[in-house]
Amino acid sequence: MPPSDVLSNARLLSVLTWAEIDDLLLSHKERRLLRHEYTLDELEDEMRRSREAELVRYRSQHGLLDIDRMDSSTFKLMFRFHKNDFDDLCSALLVPQEITTAQKVRLCGREALCVLLRRLAYPNSWCDLEGIFGRHSSVMSNAMSRLIGHILSTFGHLLTDVNNHEWMSLASLKEFTGAAEDKGSPLPNCWAFIDGTARPICRPKRNQKLYFSGHKRMDMVKYQSLMCPNGIVCQLDGHYPGSWHDARIFRESGVYTKLEKLTRNEDFVVYGDPAYPLRPLLMKPYGGSCLSPAQQAFNCGMSAVRQAVEWGFASASPPEAMEVTPGSSASLTLTASPKVRRSSLDRLKGKKHPPVQPPHKGGEV
Repeated sequence: MPPSDVLSNARLLSVLTWAEIDDLLLSHKERRLLRHEYTLDELEDEMRRSREAELVRYRSQHGLLDIDRMDSSTFKLMFRFHKNDFDDLCSALLVPQEITTAQKVRLCGREALCVLLRRLAYPNSWCDLEGIFGRHSSVMSNAMSRLIGHILSTFGHLLTDVNNHEWMSLASLKEFTGAAEDKGSPLPNCWAFIDGTARPICRPKRNQKLYFSGHKRMDMVKYQSLMCPNGIVCQLDGHYPGSWHDARIFRESGVYTKLEKLTRNEDFVVYGDPAYPLRPLLMKPYGGSCLSPAQQAFNCGMSAVRQAVEWGFASASPPEAMEVTPGSSASLTLTASPKVRRSSLDRLKGKKHPPVQPPHKGGEV
């Protein structure tokens, strides 16, 4: 008798034990997991292999992954983008029609972008991706490196200086302050949020003491982000050694000079955490243990609004299982910026994010 018939029969259910009901509901793999015949890692590997086996039906006659034959749900699961948006993403990133690797293998630009998206979406090893794309690991690795180089050379300037954005103007700053204030910001002239983040790396052969963070107890590099209420990272500075303090990174990055150029002596400020210095264009929470009710309310209000920058950094994190060196961490973080924008666009549809729509300019991502 099928399990569905048993579960719909009240008389049979009344005489079954919970263990027997579990046997009806659980799959063979789940039963083995409950009996500790499977570890969680083994179960994850088994599920990954089964998913890769399903992708065989999306292979072309040459044994390569045929993107056009994939259904929308599988495409979203594999690459974290909707299939209908994929061509728009290729156009926005100006992905070349063809990429030639160091091995003289020619890949379609769309395929190379899928390799990059899959590499950023999940902690895969290159041998895992061989079963998905039907390519040798060295070919995919080189193709991804070349595509990252293309993205950085074409769009990297948009993250090095906040003044490089065509849509960034005094009118935009005014709109950003209004959006933040509508969401409860007690600081009426705050147009962006600044924060630093740390990313673990492999232990470096040289200058390990410089990259070791005593607070996190690991080797890492640090970045500094300036994020607008529309969910776009308008400047990303880094990488910096993990032992550096946020205040030093702020000074070394030269971001304050760029903010002075952008605001043109107008009354606009950015907001950061207590680690940053207090400047005319940079506000931070009230410090001390004896705060007035008004000061406490200010700190609480700004803490809720500044979550935008934390969302951005969470979205730009490379997969934890990837081996990351100081140089590769910078490339991966910069390249993840389209991912930041996608996640930010999704959040803009909710109620927790300031309702400012991102700009749609040609050549910008």
